[in-house]
Amino acid sequence: MTKSCDQTSSDFPGTSGADSSVSCLLTSAEATAELARHLATQLNPGDCLLLEGPIGAGKTHFARSLIQSLMVHPEDVPSPTFTLVQTYNVPRGELWHADLYRLSALEEIEELGLFEAFDDAICLIEWPDRLAELTPPHALHLELSLDPAEEDCRHLTLTWSDAKWQNRMNEIANVTA
Repeated sequence: MTKSCDQTSSDFPGTSGADSSVSCLLTSAEATAELARHLATQLNPGDCLLLEGPIGAGKTHFARSLIQSLMVHPEDVPSPTFTLVQTYNVPRGELWHADLYRLSALEEIEELGLFEAFDDAICLIEWPDRLAELTPPHALHLELSLDPAEEDCRHLTLTWSDAKWQNRMNEIANVTA
């Protein structure tokens, strides 16, 4: 699935523990989908994934693969670019997929009802920089970037400070190694 996967941990002032990360090179669109499907098996209501990266980096592909893997009967998963939020009922509960790209004010985000979803649903948020200070502290950050040398490759860095992600990311590191 990947060429490399490295895990690091370091203490940052102002955090309750260590900020940690896993970095992977995803060598194809299928490798990205496979990682998304694997991560999906570990998600529960109250988990929030923040998908960061430029247009075309694979955020929606990752989200679509993750969502479809949680469905009893996989169906089309449209990008929420224009609807802003798509919700799905999956066996583990409700899943929210939001694309905040077109939003410019925190008030617009509050109107979506995301803050309640952060506690009760699995949330996938594209363009999470729009959340600013409203970013959930327990979220897992996934930063996808393009590889200028290989069109199909993506670099993925997963970063977290909440201890609940550590065992899950150890599993991810083992699978992708």
